[in-house]
Amino acid sequence: MNVMIGIDPHKASHTAVVIDNTECVLDELRVRACSKQTDQLRAWAAPFPDRVWAIESARGLGYLLAQQLVAAGETVVDVPPVMSTRTRLLGSGKAQKNDPNDARSVAIAALRHDALGRVVLDDHARVLKLLVKRHRDLGRLKNKTACRLHALLMELEPGGMAKEMTVTRANEILDRIEPATQMTEHRLAVACETLADIEHYETQMKASLKRLRSAVAASGTSLVDIRGVGVVVAAMIIGQTGDISRFASAGHFASYNATAPIEASSGENKRHRLNQRGNRQLNWAIHVVAITQLRQPCAGREYYDRKRAEGKNSKEAIRALKRQLSNVIYRSLLADARRLEQ
Repeated sequence: MNVMIGIDPHKASHTAVVIDNTECVLDELRVRACSKQTDQLRAWAAPFPDRVWAIESARGLGYLLAQQLVAAGETVVDVPPVMSTRTRLLGSGKAQKNDPNDARSVAIAALRHDALGRVVLDDHARVLKLLVKRHRDLGRLKNKTACRLHALLMELEPGGMAKEMTVTRANEILDRIEPATQMTEHRLAVACETLADIEHYETQMKASLKRLRSAVAASGTSLVDIRGVGVVVAAMIIGQTGDISRFASAGHFASYNATAPIEASSGENKRHRLNQRGNRQLNWAIHVVAITQLRQPCAGREYYDRKRAEGKNSKEAIRALKRQLSNVIYRSLLADARRLEQ
């Protein structure tokens, strides 16, 4: 018998409900979130060999359970919370909110919508997203710590230190300071510890960048062949985009990354304004590529100059360039995906 198993995941427990093709409930189970959760669920579902698991928010709260089931050879689909909620309120016959009803609604939603995304094991996109986040977090921590060091040195050294200061130069400045008071002595000690923190973050960032280079190379992406796309930017684009096949066209991709401008025309004045929605991190990555290309003699710079000659101001020309780069990136990601399928 073909059955659908809906799961309502929570931090402490998961509720599962089995339904058949007529949406009739066959069984239900509540398991504690623990290391044995997958084994318990699979043992319970053993009487239903032809089964599909539907997990609400398989990329969010249900991520770990979904990945464990897929790794165990199970078929799992991802049900958006909005879809399961709509099903519970409007189409399940049981509007009362509780875990069994929620799980049943998840199963019904999956049964009625056969085009739901199938969960797969973590791919390069998810790995790169994680590594980029770690690398950027380290950069932010280093910059915040450097600001604290600047503030301390302003109170220890006349004129403080240069805005662009190396760790070696900072060490030289601290070494020559002779504390005249107890307060200065403590301030110097804190400054030395702060500098040590910066050195620690720099070491971690080097290791992080090395991991990123290895992961980007393993992905086999052709993005790095685009002028202005380095390791971090390539990893950001892949990580934030995910499965490129979910975008039906380059236009859909541009809307997602917010490079598709919004028309703001008035009368004879035809203008477009910045789209402030969409994926801002992906938009940032494309902006970095655009600015890099503007500084070099390349096709991107030529395109920008043409737009300026057409009467567009600097910001409008950059937005137009970003829209073209979105198309280039889309084609590159699409080609990579097709190559991997072969």
